[in-house]
Amino acid sequence: MASIAPCKCAAIRAEALFLARLSPYIHAVTQPDPLLVFDRSLLRVRRERAARNWSQRSFLKREIAERLVERLDDVRRTFPLALDLGCHGDEIATALTARSSVGALIRSDFGYEFAHRAAGPAVVADEEALPFAQQSFDLVLSAMTLHWINDLPGTLIQIARILRPDGLFLGAMLGGRTLWQLREALVSAESEIEGGLSPRVSPFADLRDAAGLLQRAGFALPVADGDTIDIEYEHALALMRDLGAMGEGNLVGERRHGFSRRATLLRAAEIYGERFALPSGRVTASFEVLFLHGWAPHASQPQALKPGAARHRLATALGTTEISTGQKVERN
Repeated sequence: MASIAPCKCAAIRAEALFLARLSPYIHAVTQPDPLLVFDRSLLRVRRERAARNWSQRSFLKREIAERLVERLDDVRRTFPLALDLGCHGDEIATALTARSSVGALIRSDFGYEFAHRAAGPAVVADEEALPFAQQSFDLVLSAMTLHWINDLPGTLIQIARILRPDGLFLGAMLGGRTLWQLREALVSAESEIEGGLSPRVSPFADLRDAAGLLQRAGFALPVADGDTIDIEYEHALALMRDLGAMGEGNLVGERRHGFSRRATLLRAAEIYGERFALPSGRVTASFEVLFLHGWAPHASQPQALKPGAARHRLATALGTTEISTGQKVERN
């Protein structure tokens, strides 16, 4: 009888011990984590591919970065050290060129190629696990990156942690109304051609939730507002091609992993043209952009007064009579 190698015996014993510890009360988890909505491994692959010809596809990021940086014009202070989280092709750095309020800028990106091509100091960093020390930056800017984060509250908490007291965070991410026309056309085409639906356009955050996320992350004076950027295309297929080239295609983990049917895509493009064509024959794609604004807490910031600490009555300011709680109003 052949002997069993000691290493194999150890592996067998370990496996048996593992199974014994799990059974019958604990069962191995085989289902995917419900919090992992996006496939970030695929995101990195697409980011590397997009970097090769980014100059031809950077128009949306460039527009969002310029609108984000314009908000610094309303802030009368300087930021010696800033971080560009998700730098892509240095669009934020370019928008900052004519502004003297920002000193040194560190770039970071999830993709190696984007970080490698940056014109200044850059690191490859996962936005879900930031490698920076606590209170490292006076300003954190992020444009067109946060919408691919699985744990957005967790990332916002990390951003608040790396900001110095009274540091500023300015972010811009795609919102839930992004590409609503494409979503509608794909749903109609897939129902008609295939008799069912599958996730084809990634879900994004809503504006009504954005300010609450900042507050939960510990930011002071949180503000969130939205804007819409409409871009014209020759047809819907050109839009789909651009999204793929930008690395902004569907990343939902439960997406269909095979190739989409040609008939479904052609029918979707046809429906898109029927419903959303302009008088010129071209079509419009809408991108909702959520702008986030929050400060790292500091004692010098305005603080809400405690109840009962007001020095003036609202009724006096409004020129009315104050009615205490429980007092009935006389009616004529």
